[in-house]
Amino acid sequence: MPIDPKKHEMPAQAPETRAHNFNEVALGYSEETALAEAERCLNCKTKPCVSGCPVNIQIPEFISKIKEHDFEGAYRVISKTSSLPAVCGRVCPQETQCEKECTLAKKFEPVGIGYLERFAADWHNSHAVEKAQAPESNGHRVAIVGSGPSGITCAGDLAKKGYSVTVYEALHTAGGVLVYGIPEFRLPKSIVAKEVETLKELGVHVEPNVVIGKTLTVDELFDMGFEAVFIGSGAGLPRFMNIPGESLKGVYSANEFLTRSNLMKAYEDDPQTPIMKGGKTAVVGGGNVAMDAARTALRLGAERVYIIYRRSMEELPARKEEVEHAKEEGIEFLLLCSPVEILGHNDPDDPRNAKNGFVSGIRCVKMELGEPDAGGRRSPSVIPGSEFDIPVDTVIMAIGTAPNPLIKDTTKGLEVNGHGGLIVNEDGLTTLKGVYAGGDAVTGAATVISAMGAGKTAAKAIDEYLSRKQ
Repeated sequence: MPIDPKKHEMPAQAPETRAHNFNEVALGYSEETALAEAERCLNCKTKPCVSGCPVNIQIPEFISKIKEHDFEGAYRVISKTSSLPAVCGRVCPQETQCEKECTLAKKFEPVGIGYLERFAADWHNSHAVEKAQAPESNGHRVAIVGSGPSGITCAGDLAKKGYSVTVYEALHTAGGVLVYGIPEFRLPKSIVAKEVETLKELGVHVEPNVVIGKTLTVDELFDMGFEAVFIGSGAGLPRFMNIPGESLKGVYSANEFLTRSNLMKAYEDDPQTPIMKGGKTAVVGGGNVAMDAARTALRLGAERVYIIYRRSMEELPARKEEVEHAKEEGIEFLLLCSPVEILGHNDPDDPRNAKNGFVSGIRCVKMELGEPDAGGRRSPSVIPGSEFDIPVDTVIMAIGTAPNPLIKDTTKGLEVNGHGGLIVNEDGLTTLKGVYAGGDAVTGAATVISAMGAGKTAAKAIDEYLSRKQ
């Protein structure tokens, strides 16, 4: 049977419908479509796709299970190395990882590995009745700081080996960036809750509303009897451009804007937390977070939403799928532009005037790209005399985040690099004995799957370290 050169498309809500609701955009493969897509896999002996996966999921093996109609078997193969199959099937950039290495991609479109992973995970979540079983305790205790993807992965891997694991989460809901950063329409929170519940079934204790570095310090965790600590606290410190007007009302970091919407449900008619709705919104940045913020603003009732990015579409770092979805929904892209000032209302009769601190617009300059440097990256430069204003009511800064310095500042001997990330070796060990770290707390903002890979690496190292203490 000849191979279908194209990947089977993911069914999705119509753009004109989804732009006005927070329901998941992608609807998932049917069994028939999943079986047809699985048949495209060549089951290569060399398994190049596995080498492209940061957590080394045995991809041909789980796809073979789907071909055999053994959907639960496919899930079990994935879950041997991944603690978040349903999450990764939705938000991982497979196009730059496993699917990029797919042999089929040399001539055709790669196998829809991410779509098939999501299918297997969703099938399990819909049909499985057995709960995960906590293994026999090995007598060792480990504390995990943060319940995002790196913390969940590290906790899950250690719990499966019999460790007594406690996860400390600063917010009131476990899940980290998966619940406060990624919108419902991309990752339903019920899926994250299911993954956290599986973690608890393995015996992991989750303690919300505990800020390590304030409520408890790392040193106090050791005093409480924990033998090792993993820091997966993410990168929750937003970056700003330091341009005039950033203190005006209506200016948000993407971190705050998405947290208010995703975690605190600001989209409800009578929300517990306020958020600017309606009017015109400008989102500064071109990554996945910028796409999430722009599409969230649209769903909150913005009449127009602009993405302002200082390079061209070719350099835009967001996933292709997210950019296409944003375009379909009516998000406007202002490329080769950069803000230089956020403007305030100056009409004395307008209650939103500058005296009261409300945004009225954003002033930008046009950019042009220079010649590529040694790494192939083209630096933008300002075109003189190109200033122009855009009337907006809300400005969202989505230009990156850095690790919060709270843990470093309250833990003597814990060293960081010039970007504020914790310094670790290849095993995730920090500059303190028994303290490991991974994910965005080390690298700054990165992908879910890379954070999971760091969590796995640290879990293995912690197991080896504590095994030597026996």
